[in-house]
Amino acid sequence: MEKASTSLCSLLRLSLVVFASFLWLPFFLSSSEASSQREFDYFVLALQWPGTICQNTHHCCSSNGCCRSDSLPWFTIHGLWENYDDGSWPACCSHSSFDMKKISSLIPTLEKYWPSLYCSSSSLCYGGKGPFWAHEWEKHGTCSYPVIQDEYSYFSTTLDLYFKYNITSILCSAGIEAANGERYPLGDIVATIKKSFGATPLLACKHGSLRELKLCFYKDFKPRDCISGSNTVNGTVNSRSSCPRYVSLPTYTPLVLGDISGSTSGPADHKMFRSLTAY
Repeated sequence: MEKASTSLCSLLRLSLVVFASFLWLPFFLSSSEASSQREFDYFVLALQWPGTICQNTHHCCSSNGCCRSDSLPWFTIHGLWENYDDGSWPACCSHSSFDMKKISSLIPTLEKYWPSLYCSSSSLCYGGKGPFWAHEWEKHGTCSYPVIQDEYSYFSTTLDLYFKYNITSILCSAGIEAANGERYPLGDIVATIKKSFGATPLLACKHGSLRELKLCFYKDFKPRDCISGSNTVNGTVNSRSSCPRYVSLPTYTPLVLGDISGSTSGPADHKMFRSLTAY
C-alpha cells in the first residue's frame, strides 16, 4: 500500500510539473520570438505625398490631415523604419507602450509634418487600436535600439532627418513641383534627390502618381542606397517596378473640416530640430 501511495504521489507531482510547463509555455514562446529578431541593418525614412493619398479622401475627421482647410504642400512623414539587408524587417520589438506625454513638446510639429492621412485608427502591436504615432512607435520605434533608446529620441530624430534632407525643397529647386496634369521623368526625380542626398532613394507610385518616397541611412545616419541585395524595402518594390517612366505630383482640394492643424510652427522648425539630436 505504501509503495502504491508513493507511486501515486509521484504521478501527481509529475502531472503538476507538466501542467506548470504548459502554463509557462506562452512566456517562453514569446521570449523566444522577441529574441529571434536580430539587430537591424539600416534605417528607412518613409515619406508620403499627400496629394496622391488625399485625392481618395471621401469623409473627414479631426485626426485626418487631408481634411485641413489648407492642403498639405509638402511631403509628410510616414515613419522611420528599421530594415535588414535581405529586404525583411523587425517589428514590435518590445512592450514599450506609446506615451503621448513623453513627446508633448513635439506635438505641434508632428501634427504639421507627421500627420495621419486617414480617419481609421492604427493597429497596435499587442492588441487594440491607437493613434498613428502610437503605431509607428510600437511597431518600428521599439526596434531602433540601441541606436535610438527612447520614444522622444525616436520622434525627434525622425524630424531632424526630415528637415535636414528636405525633399520638397530639393525637388522644387529643380523645377519639380506639385501640379495637376504635369508629369516628370522618373529618372530626373531620382537623379535630383541622389545629387543632393548622396544616395539613391526608393519611390512608390499609384496610378502614375508618386505616393511614397524612401530615404535610407546607415545606423550612423549617413545616407545609403535603398536597394542593396534586394528589390524591396519594407515590402515595397523598387522604383522602376512601381512607377512609370513619367510620374506626377498631384494637388488636391481638401474636404474641409476646419483648420485642425493646431500648429503655428514655421521656418524655425528646421533650425530647432537640427539641434535636437546629436549623432
